[in-house]
Amino acid sequence: FVRFSAFEVKRHGLKDMWFVFDTCLVGLMVLETWVMTTIILLMSVDGKGNAKVPVNTQILRMFRLLRLSRLARMLRSMPELM
Repeated sequence: FVRFSAFEVKRHGLKDMWFVFDTCLVGLMVLETWVMTTIILLMSVDGKGNAKVPVNTQILRMFRLLRLSRLARMLRSMPELM
């Protein structure tokens, strides 16, 4: 939100590819943390209250790899953290 507010003309935020990349990562983290967790919890209980086998979580692993790519980019730009 702070970075978006820094743009005088808000449409210029779409021209900054790092801003777009960061926004996508934040969106994916929100999706993974809140939306997917809620969906998995709702789908893992049947009508009788019994727990079913959880939904395939391979897509969640892919989202985590995207977050890891962000961390790797940050570590390359600041080698003193390693």
